[in-house]
Amino acid sequence: MLTGQEVKEKDLQYNLHSWSKQGNLNPIPVAKSEGIYFWDYDGKRYTDMSSQLVNMNLGHGNPAIIAAIKEQAEKLCFIAPSYAVESRSILAEKLIAVLPDNIGKVFFTNGGADANENAIKMARMFTGRNKVFSRYRSYHGSTFGAGNLTGEPRRYPLEPGIPGFVKFFDPYMYREPIQFESPEKAAAYYVAKLREQIIYEGSNNVAAIVLETVTGSNGVIIPPDGYLQGVRKICDDYGIMMICDEVMAGFGRTGKMFAFEHWNVQPDIVSFAKGITCGYVPLGGVAVSKEIAAYFNDNTLLCGLTYSGHPLACAAGVAALNYYQEADILGNVQKTGKLLGDILDELKAKHACVGDVRYIGLFSAIELVKDKETREPLVQYGTDPEGIMGRIIKMLVQKGFITYSHENMILVAPPLIITAEQMVEAMAIMDEVLAVVDREFI
Repeated sequence: MLTGQEVKEKDLQYNLHSWSKQGNLNPIPVAKSEGIYFWDYDGKRYTDMSSQLVNMNLGHGNPAIIAAIKEQAEKLCFIAPSYAVESRSILAEKLIAVLPDNIGKVFFTNGGADANENAIKMARMFTGRNKVFSRYRSYHGSTFGAGNLTGEPRRYPLEPGIPGFVKFFDPYMYREPIQFESPEKAAAYYVAKLREQIIYEGSNNVAAIVLETVTGSNGVIIPPDGYLQGVRKICDDYGIMMICDEVMAGFGRTGKMFAFEHWNVQPDIVSFAKGITCGYVPLGGVAVSKEIAAYFNDNTLLCGLTYSGHPLACAAGVAALNYYQEADILGNVQKTGKLLGDILDELKAKHACVGDVRYIGLFSAIELVKDKETREPLVQYGTDPEGIMGRIIKMLVQKGFITYSHENMILVAPPLIITAEQMVEAMAIMDEVLAVVDREFI
């Protein structure tokens, strides 16, 4: 068995790490994990306050999911997507049961990026149109199509991009110079601007509007009441497909099974991944309306993946969906999410560096600023030459609090199984580190 140091040395010698300069990496060698925690080889415990990449909704070492994977492996590890297999059939049925009643069928993928790739491909095939709208503060994946769908700086290496991808602005009220009378007034403004842009692009050319229902890593931007309903109306008026990217926000993260349920809208297409198996086996998918599903009865679905609906992944997905319901995970999210929101509001009032906090369920972001009055961000968009955010995250990690930052935001999105006691203990660390930020960075 390797030591922790040997694991790290081999990792750095042979692996390339995503989104990183390779020369100064210092990854934690992880020995084991359980619940909301993991441990390094020296026995130090870390609290996973980002659910890794906001995917381990049910935490580490869930026995029900592990047992399902073992049982499926002994029965049948793999069969091509063209065959019918029990775990895939059952999972599809269970998904349709928890999705809105306009949704008819599911196409399984390997993860979130190729879910979004296939979602926009289906929308284009179904509508016969080529343009796809998505927001600037968005991340939909790093493959070529999903990367062009993405709005934030991680799309830059893919440019010049694919023709037909059009960006629009988020309902980011904290950064909007306009002071709106109410969230509903803000929603009406943003929807009107989007409608105007759709008209200028030629509404009959637009296949889809793609939205992270709640913007994820780019700041947990929660749409004001009326916004999603307004986007739905635009789509209905012009025959455009409304695609809700629920890769990060889905499967209980916001306190409902899917985030769009908070606003009583029905998308035409839903992309999902992450929480469907909680990271135990890679899986994603695209759920489409009954109308779109019927279209492909007589028109070829030009989508295909070797590992689409992998039996092991689907078995994990069935176990995860059962666990969400049997363990009343949504109830726990609503309870501990309220506690998290109260703590975040206290941190905002207490710390000079905290300009805004945004939260829904166990999905939240802390926005750091140099000045609360001017709202000047702690680091400017797309640049952090002094590595300030990295230093803040390092302080958290040293105290055993694991999460990540993006731009001037710190994400807080713990596993959905977290208890109130665990939440209080972890967020006390955040309080300590923000006090250092107050003293040293503003």
